[in-house]
Amino acid sequence: METPVAVIIFNRPEKTRQVFRKIAQAKPKKLFVIADGPRPDHPTDSEKCEASRSIFTHLNWDCEVHRNYADLNLGCGNRPASGISWVFEHVDRSIILEDDCLPHPSFFRFCDELLERYLDHDRIMQINGSNLQNGKRRTHDSYFFTSHNICWGWATWRRAWNHYDMTIKKWPELKKSNWLWDILENHDAMQHMDRIFDEAYEKAGAVSFWDYQWRFAFWLASGLAISPVDPIISNIGFDETGTHTKSRNDIRAKIAYKRMKFPLHHPTEVKPNLAADKFIVKQMTAKSKLRRSNRNIDKIRRKLSEIKKYISLLR
Repeated sequence: METPVAVIIFNRPEKTRQVFRKIAQAKPKKLFVIADGPRPDHPTDSEKCEASRSIFTHLNWDCEVHRNYADLNLGCGNRPASGISWVFEHVDRSIILEDDCLPHPSFFRFCDELLERYLDHDRIMQINGSNLQNGKRRTHDSYFFTSHNICWGWATWRRAWNHYDMTIKKWPELKKSNWLWDILENHDAMQHMDRIFDEAYEKAGAVSFWDYQWRFAFWLASGLAISPVDPIISNIGFDETGTHTKSRNDIRAKIAYKRMKFPLHHPTEVKPNLAADKFIVKQMTAKSKLRRSNRNIDKIRRKLSEIKKYISLLR
């Protein structure tokens, strides 16, 4: 396989080992390992971080390995963002995996072929490994185009990543316009993204996420992503060790990868699949409503706790 692979790791050696085995099957000629440092208030982090890094000490294939290991904890916002930028200081394209994104072996060839095919097509900015269609097949082709970039196992080019801005400095100006509405055409989804972009801008890079800023850059450039007709990535990170993916009952935790068939059957037109895009926005809306519901439940619980304390004082 010609395309370099970048893998982002932290403190989950068992999951990291599963992903490494898939990378080892693909045998990339270049491998970039991005590791975050241990958190000072988590005693087990040092041991787990070291265990994760040790997986990449000895490789059983001919491979040029580059390592970018943080001594201190940069967080799950700045560490991936700075690591991916570091990768593109060295190469013009890369497949990017995190320690909970388990690829089917065919994922690597899929990315390898399409990174070359669309190298000079500036509007195409990402190749997704997931499609978030819950089993619905949107086309008879091998893949479709979408206005939504999904960062669970993906690939891109330096030319696309050059648009990335962790601080999303153009957000205040765009917030006043119909920009988000024109993309999403859904009030709840727009409110959901509005809150996220507000946080990303107001905290100026000190946030626990990096992918929404990438989505911002993607939308700002009117980007298109390529999604496989069936998912070729399975997210194995839904458990108590996850930062943003803790619920084992999340429907996305049950998405199993499938094998991509070759040779690829290519779409005849480069345009977004509107049905697929609407389905993703619908999921975004459901997620937004669930978060609002959880916040309301938390408020009720806090209020009940205050009432109980007040009653106990009266006694």
